[in-house]
Amino acid sequence: MAKNAKSKYYVVWKGHTPGVYKRWIDCEKQVKGFPGARFKGYATLKEAETAYRNSPPVARSSGSTGKKSVPHLDRGPVIWESISVDAACSGNPGVMEYRGVRTSTGEEIFRQGPFLHGTNNIGEFLALVHGLAWLHRKNDHTTPVYSDSRIARGWVAAGKARTKLERSARSKTLFEMIERAEVWLKIHQWDNPILRWDTKAWGEIPADFGRK
Repeated sequence: MAKNAKSKYYVVWKGHTPGVYKRWIDCEKQVKGFPGARFKGYATLKEAETAYRNSPPVARSSGSTGKKSVPHLDRGPVIWESISVDAACSGNPGVMEYRGVRTSTGEEIFRQGPFLHGTNNIGEFLALVHGLAWLHRKNDHTTPVYSDSRIARGWVAAGKARTKLERSARSKTLFEMIERAEVWLKIHQWDNPILRWDTKAWGEIPADFGRK
């Protein structure tokens, strides 16, 4: 997909950070060097936001044959009306933080950290529980939560963080948060689907910190 000279807004479906961008230079940063990047320009913000919530248009061959190119096949459509969670950790263990965003816009809805001594798995677990609790407080029992962490999803299903991080003075606060999260899972019920974000098909999860 190419830049449209008349475009004022740009949608990135597959790129370093998917979303809607007001400037071409910002859009270009997300797709440059990204294999299989999917993006397109739109004249109005409303058109761009509507397009972002939907699947990207099927690409067509630029050759003279006029035949359709092989379409990009996702492993399932993204449910844009959802929230996405992710964590970042510098080292393992190391400085860790996590956050949740609206999948459709990237708007940050919660963020915790940095914690001086944690792991990425702990952050992913806490982010997922935080997301469920955030929706529960809003009496929202239908909105899905996306996570790209198989381990975190497994820990939530088990109701326990099976971390090997050593409990110490540096990690005391984090372990207290883990215990509160485990208690929350034990005493609450939720119907919100916990979905796997398919990074290979869709690019980085919208909550990604962009530090890879």
